[in-house]
Parts: sequence; C-alpha cells; structure tokens
Amino acid sequence: MANDLCTDVGYYSLNHFGEQLCGDTVRVARTEDDGSEIFVLADGLGSGVKANILSTLTATIISTMFAAGMDLDETVRTVIDTLPICSERKIAYSTFTVLRIVDNRRAQLIQYDNPDVIMMRDGKLFPLDLTYFEIAGKKLSRAEVDIQDNDAFIMMSDGVEHAGVGISYNFGWEHKDIIDFIGQYMQAGFTAKTLTTVLINETNRLYEGRCGDDATVCTVRIRRRQPVNLVIGPPSNRADAGKMMALFFAKEGKHIVCGGTTSTIAAGYLHEELVPDIDYPDPEIPPTATIKGVDLVTEGVVTINRVLQYAQNYLQDNKSYEDWCYKLDGASRIARMLFEDATDINFFVGKAVNPAHQNSALPINFTIKMQLVRELSECLKKMGKRIVVSYF
Repeated sequence: MANDLCTDVGYYSLNHFGEQLCGDTVRVARTEDDGSEIFVLADGLGSGVKANILSTLTATIISTMFAAGMDLDETVRTVIDTLPICSERKIAYSTFTVLRIVDNRRAQLIQYDNPDVIMMRDGKLFPLDLTYFEIAGKKLSRAEVDIQDNDAFIMMSDGVEHAGVGISYNFGWEHKDIIDFIGQYMQAGFTAKTLTTVLINETNRLYEGRCGDDATVCTVRIRRRQPVNLVIGPPSNRADAGKMMALFFAKEGKHIVCGGTTSTIAAGYLHEELVPDIDYPDPEIPPTATIKGVDLVTEGVVTINRVLQYAQNYLQDNKSYEDWCYKLDGASRIARMLFEDATDINFFVGKAVNPAHQNSALPINFTIKMQLVRELSECLKKMGKRIVVSYF
C-alpha cells in the first residue's frame, strides 16, 4: 500500500582548483515498474577530463542498468567486474555510492571506497548496520533500513572529507565534524538542496576557495507530500471565474493568489475583504495583501518574474538563497512555499488579457505572463516537483 512519503534530492560539486571539469558525477534514475528511485555518486580517480569520463561512465552504467530493471546487486557486480584498475596505484578508476529508495519505504545502500553515507534521523546521526562483502576481490559495504519522514542520507566524495587538510585541520574534516556541522541544520526542515548548499559552502571555506580535490555532496531527504496551489490571472471567459476559483480552493494544501484582478475575484468568491499591505519589504517588489482563507496574496507578473529568477539560480549555485530565505516580500515568500514547502504544485492560469498590460510603455504583456509560468514550471520540475498546469 502506497504512503505519502517522497524523496527530495539536491547535489552540488566543487571542481579541483584549476580544473574545468569535475571528476565526480551524480546520476538519478527511476524505474517505471515499481517507481523505485536510485541515486548514484561516482568519484573518478584523480581529477580533470579523465576522472570526469570515468565517473560519468560509472554513474551512467549503474543508473541506466537499474532503470532498465536489472537487480541492484547484479548491476553493481557488472560494474565492479568491468571497472579497470590503475596499474600504478592498484585501485579502481572510479569509486561509487548507490542509494536505492524502494516504494518510499525502504532504503538500500551499497558503497565502494567512498566516504560512509551519513544518515540523519530526528536531527541526529542514525547508525547504519553495515555488512561487508567482496565482488571480484573488491570490498564493498551494504546496508538496508526502513525510512520515515525527515530522514536524510548525505552522500559525498572524499574531497569533502579532505577539506582543510593542512589549513584548518591537520588531517582534513573528519566524519564526526561533518556530522556535527550538518546536524545544526537538520531540525530546521531545510530542503535537500539547501542542506547540500550549506555543506558544500563550508567545504569550500575550509579549502579557502582553492579545492585540492573534486568535492561533491548529494543529499536525499525523505519527506511527506505537500501540495501548494497558485492561481494567476482571470479566466478568458468571465463566466468561468467561479468555476476556476471553486477548483482552485477545492485543492488540498496551501493557496497563493497572484495578481490584482485575480485577488479581487478570489476575495469575491470567498466573500472576504481584500486588505492591501502598505509595507514594501523590497522596493522592487509590489506589496502583498491579505484575504481570509488564502495563505498568500501578491501582485502578478513582476513578483512571479522575481520568483523565476530565484528558481533559475536555485538550479545553479543557489547563491540567491540568502535573499529569499528570510525576506518578507511576496517573491521571497512564494519562493519559500514553492521551493521548500511544496512537493506537488498546481498552477491555475487565467488566459484573459489584462488591459493594463497592453500599454506599450510597460515591458510586460499577456505573452510574457504565460512564458513566465511555463519557465517557472520547468524549473520546478527540475527541482523534482510534480507540476500540473490548468488554463482557463
């Protein structure tokens, strides 16, 4: 029987100083038959082009074979049997960590020469019961554990543990130091992407911005599904306004109303007062408003355009996180609700042309509004959100 848990994944890499390509690779795959998910982090030997090719090959083979329905053990055995060995150092050309989430109920883990995966539960380290086995003379570890809401699995390449060698630490950032550091953030309910960002930023700080090795963090967080619904723009046919609002407010989860006309329609449908907010937390973003029964009421196109900019940055280095994580303007509040709170997002988009947007002196129009919604939807899909867009 299915549950309401899902996975939230975030990963980011730092290149070895002076290298254009990263020697670490992360791949995510899903099987169509049972919906299981697999997360692979491969670390190629050395750095640069050669390491990049080797890690990419390893991660791609594992994720592709798994997605094709092959057993996890069989997949790992195939890779181990075929992985070349460095003639000088007598070690494999690529190490890897494989995490499989089965039916959002159980996690299966296989590790080969990468740092041990850190599992956090209730904000604390949850020790994994590792067993060891050999394939083709190579030693691997395995673990299985039942999962629950807010568990987190933190995979990393050894470049993370090596951070600070000879700078901040004599022998690098030890495993227990990483656990202590990330434990500070677990209780706050941050997304996997944000947890990864704070950990990789600390790694970069310890390297003083000059990484002595490729460093990658991949965080997989278990969470409950949380729908968020956003309506923007009135319907093309005024007679459909009631139907549009009925469908919008019938959805479970939080509700965001964007746009002046849309807010007026929503207030009328709910028979509640629309109360404008006179504060401008960000002078570039129009103020919000309140309607009883609505979680957030904002202006439309200008606000959504800023949300899109935040979403695009989120998918890159996430440096804008420091802007939207705490501010009270409409765009920042929408960003928190869509990026951090939501797992499933329903867009209700009215196709009516707003006369105010047809002024040639204004840089916005109906076409731009539709494009903003499309681009934002694509960004959210890349974040792993389930997106449904309905037009009226």
